[in-house]
Amino acid sequence: MVLEWRRERGRTDGGLNEVGGKLGVHPESIRNWVNRQQTDAGERPGLTTEERQKMKELERENRELKRANEILRRASAFFAAELDRPQK
Repeated sequence: MVLEWRRERGRTDGGLNEVGGKLGVHPESIRNWVNRQQTDAGERPGLTTEERQKMKELERENRELKRANEILRRASAFFAAELDRPQK
């Protein structure tokens, strides 16, 4: 709606308050949505929604792998200590 408002008036900015008033949404939310749409369309620099989602997934996977590595490191140290103990 904002992009239509801008095209109708031959402008590259504005329309946030008018559209926000019609929808009952704060203009700042409208601005964020417009920016996100422009980024996804390649009109504005930044990570697209798809790239952000992929980044979150990779960060989550990275945390899980770090946790698993820590568990394996501790288990390895535990079993190494068991092997070093004198047998009865």
